[in-house]
Parts: sequence; C-alpha cells; structure tokens
Amino acid sequence: MYRALPGLILILGMAVPGAASAQWGDTQPADSLDLELGLYRFTRNDVRIPNEGGTRFALDELTGASGADARLQGTWWWNERNALRLTLAPIGINGTGVPDQDIDFAGERFAAGEATRAEYRFNTYRLTWRYRFHRGERWDWSAGAALLVRDARIRLTQGELSAQDDDLGFVPLLHAHGRHRFSERTTLVMDFEGAWSPQGRAFDIGLRVERDFAGGWYGHAGLRTLEGGADVSDVYAFAWVHFATLGVGYRF
Repeated sequence: MYRALPGLILILGMAVPGAASAQWGDTQPADSLDLELGLYRFTRNDVRIPNEGGTRFALDELTGASGADARLQGTWWWNERNALRLTLAPIGINGTGVPDQDIDFAGERFAAGEATRAEYRFNTYRLTWRYRFHRGERWDWSAGAALLVRDARIRLTQGELSAQDDDLGFVPLLHAHGRHRFSERTTLVMDFEGAWSPQGRAFDIGLRVERDFAGGWYGHAGLRTLEGGADVSDVYAFAWVHFATLGVGYRF
C-alpha cells in the first residue's frame, strides 16, 4: 500500500489544472495534498490488558522498536480563514522476542522463555478544522479542533496459543498550527494536535522545514513525536514514538 502512495500523489497532482505554488501573501491559502514518510523509533510501548489482572510488559521488547511508515494529508480551504484537513496516519510493527516473565494478556497466559510473536497496529484517521487568526509578514497562526478515529490492535502468538485486543474509538483533540517564513520559498512549519484527561492522553507534535519548487510542488524534512495512551479498567497502554520525516506535497 505505502509503495503506491508516491505514484498516487503524482497522478493526482498532474490531474489538477492551474497548479501554482502558494504565495505567502495570498488572501486564501492553496489547497494541498501531502505525503510524509517517516523512520520511527519507540522509546516506550508498555501494555497491560486487562488493567486489572493482566501483566504489564514492554511490547517493543518483542516487536522491536524501529520501523517505517507514512502519513497522507489533504487540506481544503473554503475561505481565507477556515480549512479542513484529512489525515491518514498508520503505524504498524511486528516481531518475535522471548519474554523474561509469564504474560497474562487478553485472557491467555504466555510462558516466559518461549519465542513469542507480537503485532502492534495503531492507525488513526483525523478530520481537523483550522481557523487562521493571524497572518503577518513572517508569521501565520491557526487554531482549531480535530476528531480522531483510532483503529488499534495488539496480538500475541506463542505456538498454537494466540490472543489479541482490538480497540476502535473516537477522540476529540485540540489543534494548533504555525508557519514562519524564512524566505520566499522556505518556511518553518509547526503542527500540534492533542488532548488530556484523567483516563489518558494523546499528543502529536511535528516540526518541519518546507521548500517550494516549481509547478506547485514542495518538499519537506523534519521531526515528529507521538505520545499517549489510556489507563482504564480494561486497558493500560502507553506509547511514545519519534519520527525523522521526509516528504513531498502539491498545492493547487
């Protein structure tokens, strides 16, 4: 799937007439499609399912901590101040390790010292509303809110024994977005989405530099960090993952 995304972006971009790079002083920003590729590393992925009676363990010691994924975003401005953004952000990693303790997980017990395959999936789909409240000579600021749909799964397999926990849910988030113009073609972009409650939290913070090219295309490189999880009666799960990102986008 991910190998097809660059081609999809190219096809969509070529199909859109009248493409042009967005000018900083434009009354209404350009709509855009954006592909971000990321190399990531988990520094935390702790799990206990169920929270009462399960075993807390480091899932990344079984899956491994590093991988690669991609996110796709489309942004549509319907006037000079209001925009909608759709984000598809999958994360998936799996691997095999040997636990150093018995693990009670999702109603099954996995023995210590036995090879255990672990699978982790945390895909999110977000719809973000953004309101641009400041546009200056160098700085551009927006704020808004997002609705996140999460599609998560954790699965352990040890020989013929297997157990998994699926989680499909909705989370409201706050959103903030800032842009600082270094030059006519180079811009620093800051992006935040997050929320906190006594039962859990979610934060997605990105920082990147964009460089405009001809014909509406632009490239970018940056860093991103995701952190969050839940601590409720049936699930304890917290993860922290860091990305080095590289991508391409198209404005029209």
